[in-house]
Amino acid sequence: MIEFVPDIPRWRQVAEVVRCRIADGTYPPRTRVPSVVQLTSEFGVANATAHKVLRALREEGLTYTEPGLGSFVAERPHGADVEGDA
Repeated sequence: MIEFVPDIPRWRQVAEVVRCRIADGTYPPRTRVPSVVQLTSEFGVANATAHKVLRALREEGLTYTEPGLGSFVAERPHGADVEGDA
């Protein structure tokens, strides 16, 4: 679990952790990101919060959802910092 900052919504803080993991390659393209159940377990957040995290990442173009399979990292995530790009 992370120590949450009181003035920032929890879903934003969890989404930032997942965003960083995508950017640093912890979750490479085409691999699964944590499910709602995994997010609630790891971060101690409510199901609704975990759903909001996954929805936000999808709307940002970082992930996509395969119905019945889960959420996956997009091939070339939009907005992800890639070393060497200037």
